[in-house]
Amino acid sequence: MMLGFAIILVVSIPLIAVILDSHLGRALARRLEREPLRGDGALGLRITELEAEVERLTRELQRLEEQSDFLHRLLQERPSSGGLMPPGDAND
Repeated sequence: MMLGFAIILVVSIPLIAVILDSHLGRALARRLEREPLRGDGALGLRITELEAEVERLTRELQRLEEQSDFLHRLLQERPSSGGLMPPGDAND
């Protein structure tokens, strides 16, 4: 399960980067810059929510980096074996 999540994360990061750097992403950014939010209260609330989400995503990214480092160390440190056969079957 953890490996599946890591694969999805590895695939989704470049995909999101490509989408955000596309013409569609740029057009959306320009539109958001042009349209001012109505009312100072709404802007403040939106900024607060965005800051909270950025902090949550930062914590999640740090957790995923730690998990990735742990898995990488596990894969590097595991002893190499002759295969997946039980020890008694190796002599047959």
